[in-house]
Amino acid sequence: MRVSLSCGGGRLAHVNLSALELDHAVFQGKERKEIFEATVGEVVGVAKLKNTRLGDTLGDPMRPIQLAATEFPEPLLSLAIHPKTRQDQEKLGLALGKLAVHDPTFHFHVDPESGETVVSGMGEVHIEVISERLRSRFGIEVTMGKPHIPYRETITRKLKVQGKYKKQSGGHGQYGDVWIEVEPMPLGSGFEFVDAIKGGVIPGKYIPAVEAGLKEALQKGTLAGYPVVDLRATLCDGTFHSVDSSDLAFQIAASMALKKAEEEARPILLEPIMHLEVTTPADDVGAITNDLTARRGRIVGIGQEGEMHVVEGEVPMAELFKYASDLRSLTHGAGFHRMEFARYEPLPPQLFDKVEKRKGGSLHGTP
Repeated sequence: MRVSLSCGGGRLAHVNLSALELDHAVFQGKERKEIFEATVGEVVGVAKLKNTRLGDTLGDPMRPIQLAATEFPEPLLSLAIHPKTRQDQEKLGLALGKLAVHDPTFHFHVDPESGETVVSGMGEVHIEVISERLRSRFGIEVTMGKPHIPYRETITRKLKVQGKYKKQSGGHGQYGDVWIEVEPMPLGSGFEFVDAIKGGVIPGKYIPAVEAGLKEALQKGTLAGYPVVDLRATLCDGTFHSVDSSDLAFQIAASMALKKAEEEARPILLEPIMHLEVTTPADDVGAITNDLTARRGRIVGIGQEGEMHVVEGEVPMAELFKYASDLRSLTHGAGFHRMEFARYEPLPPQLFDKVEKRKGGSLHGTP
């Protein structure tokens, strides 16, 4: 918060704080002394400001002025935060929101895939301070951990499978029968559904249900519970029952077929790869490249910006946890970095055992 007044093109030499209806004082140690005027350069304390935030400019409403906004650095470290009790889960979001209002270098969000709350700050000490404030101000005990890595699953061979759902329990039953041909697609292609039904062996009204069942099955793979990507599923055959068939039956049948296909089509895990740019003094370039290589990274270029060098690389996201702290140590505080998502690549089979399995998944090992 900044207090400022202007008059014409310049700034007033003093301000009447009483006119602004502020509870105002100067502080020296524990002593508090009320004042009624402040001159240029003086530092005063004001209280009972309910609608102001960090960065706001306070001034004479008759002569308004808005000082330039302060640019704050982006957070360098992200951690997953978990409340120790279920009762604190509902209070956590509100408490983090209040802390973020007063600290522009602190960010938080909920990962839509994992449901984790992720907090980001300028370093380990900063996030430890946030944790302590949650405990002391809001009574919320939390634990911190490594954020979720958004792995993906895909298949590596083409095959044809059947999904058949048949249930009879008196009266109308449920019947859906589909043959699905699945095949891998290039990385980054996503999912493609092809309707190749001929001769009406499956009525057209059930085709959308088949596609819905396939998409539902893609949300959680059989290998480790991660979403399945980069495959084409072709509906090529099937049967139906004039009485017992329904949208639900064909949706379940399609889901069964895709899960069976993934189990038999040599599934693999894909890991996210980040494009990383590290700006560092020339003397530290060697240390940076060695460190990135040790993180399973690839150096794609080294350039120069003024007196600093820029090292570009591609590194798996899983290897960049707390990288900002490590970079600070490598460059004695002189280096900085930025990164963004590049693409997915197959995870080396020898690293499968290190992957955290999502609920519902069962990691089988090397395919």
